[in-house]
Amino acid sequence: MNEFERRDASIRQFMADNNIDELLLNRVANFAWATCGAASYVNTATTTGEAWLLITDSAKYLLANNIEATRLEGEEKLVEQGWRFMVNQWYVGSGPTPARGNIGADVSFAGAQDVSGALAEYRTHLSPEEQGRFRWLGEQCAGAMNDAIRAVKPGMNEYEIAGLLAGETQRRGVQPIVNLIAVDENIFKYRHPLPTGRVMERYAMLVLCGRWKGLVASVTRLVHFGKLSDELRRKMRAVAEVDAEFIASTRPGMTLGEVFANGQEAYARTGFGDEWMLHHQGGPASYEPRDFVATPGAPQVVAAGQAYAWNPSITGTKSEDTILVGPDGNEVLTTILGWPMIEVKAGDSTMLRPAILEID
Repeated sequence: MNEFERRDASIRQFMADNNIDELLLNRVANFAWATCGAASYVNTATTTGEAWLLITDSAKYLLANNIEATRLEGEEKLVEQGWRFMVNQWYVGSGPTPARGNIGADVSFAGAQDVSGALAEYRTHLSPEEQGRFRWLGEQCAGAMNDAIRAVKPGMNEYEIAGLLAGETQRRGVQPIVNLIAVDENIFKYRHPLPTGRVMERYAMLVLCGRWKGLVASVTRLVHFGKLSDELRRKMRAVAEVDAEFIASTRPGMTLGEVFANGQEAYARTGFGDEWMLHHQGGPASYEPRDFVATPGAPQVVAAGQAYAWNPSITGTKSEDTILVGPDGNEVLTTILGWPMIEVKAGDSTMLRPAILEID
């Protein structure tokens, strides 16, 4: 059984588990998941795509207008996966009309059960092929981040730095769907810093979420020109310890609530007990930067074959990589070779987490 056949079986199992006769998918993330990586978007800023998938107990249909159908057949090869194309002219419309029974949909649809949350959890369990694609994506995002941040110079503004990161990402065939840049004081002010015209003096933070074949990998790095202050060095080590605790705790059988509690304890242990309240800490990642965000007491259970992106932050610094949970250990997918690292304790083991890049 090939990957497409296994995905089809997985979708039908989801339908059976949720008592659904017909399933409608329109979100970009779920379209990519159901088709093993196809892109249904035109506007990259939207969560819904330009085509629909309709799965019944006996068939699977792709509904699109004549503009989109050409590419979805020619480039995405969806006819070869067994999708039956139902095509209308662009001026007529191409919306679905489910006919019977219990309907599930990942968007608001009259008479349908909202299954978007259930699907978000379901798709976090990655196939071997998806894990392989994620490894490639992680390498590309790490390479893009490394080349971009090492090209940053004092005197550049945040827009210029964002352009460096976008260019390095896009030229690798990866789409930068999140590109956040902060310099100097802005790093201390904003957890989600949209780039502005502010000119860098000494310190920059670059945040990337890169998408390829639907999957999304996340990575953050920081660069400082000149010697770090004692306060910033202390925060850098502390956030590395918190990140290591999150990563070490993300093991099969642990609930996300337990992982989160260990992270909270690490914040307190390093002297920054309230900082976790100022920004979310991350969570499972597959076809969204976070399929859902982990919260205190979350009941979901970690499993091998899932990817996670934790992003602890302490005002003025942050640590973020994407990891893959394996049966015997976790694999950091966005490791940057040659990056300065900090050795920190996590439980009974030690772990290397990224430091701030210091340039004289």
